[in-house]
Amino acid sequence: MVKWFWQRPQTGRALSVRSRDASSSATKIDFAELAPGIDVFLGQAAYLQLGYFETLSQLITATPALEQKESLSRAAGSAYIKHRDLVALIRARGGDPTALMLPFREPLDAFRRATHGRRTEETMLSVHITAGMLDDFYVALAHSYGATGQQVVSILQADDDRDAIVEILGAKIVADKEWRSLLALWGRRLVGDTLLVARTALSSGGALDREDEELVEPVFTDLIAAHARRMDAMGLAA
Repeated sequence: MVKWFWQRPQTGRALSVRSRDASSSATKIDFAELAPGIDVFLGQAAYLQLGYFETLSQLITATPALEQKESLSRAAGSAYIKHRDLVALIRARGGDPTALMLPFREPLDAFRRATHGRRTEETMLSVHITAGMLDDFYVALAHSYGATGQQVVSILQADDDRDAIVEILGAKIVADKEWRSLLALWGRRLVGDTLLVARTALSSGGALDREDEELVEPVFTDLIAAHARRMDAMGLAA
């Protein structure tokens, strides 16, 4: 039976989140016992990026315009580079990337199917929103793992080339204003599915108690705020 990392025994790692407010000193919030073991974390992060590469590759095939194909290929390439670098990091630590990723194939594929739209444009937005939110979340988790975590932060914060998706969807909205309300609705639906992945990851397989809820609230507030900024940048109401 496949288990998510939050269903596995915990190792006493600590999750930390650093403030994005450049005007203040960096803050750190520790979440004892909530972060998974480093190998579990790396395996899931690597497979998640592979999944985004696969989805973007499918979008290239489904998109007729050559200019848009080229734009999507850059985003797909960036996702692949993140996957490749995470796999290299796993190997450098003496791990087997396939073995570490395999337990997450079924649940993460199910998540991608659940956020796959009926229309190509919806799926483009799915990649932009869910990858953005989960990259932020895994960066937060990465602060739990010392020097290895800092390597993961550098990998995940590299250019994702998803601006091309914003441009494609922006042009669609300008050409047909009905797309604005449709994509805004789709974006609101995506945030719930994506936060569920993050929330369950922190709950160790069960509901968070009141103390833990108060502890992790800043994490999800930050994720939602970043989501709202992404939506606002596209002219969509979050």
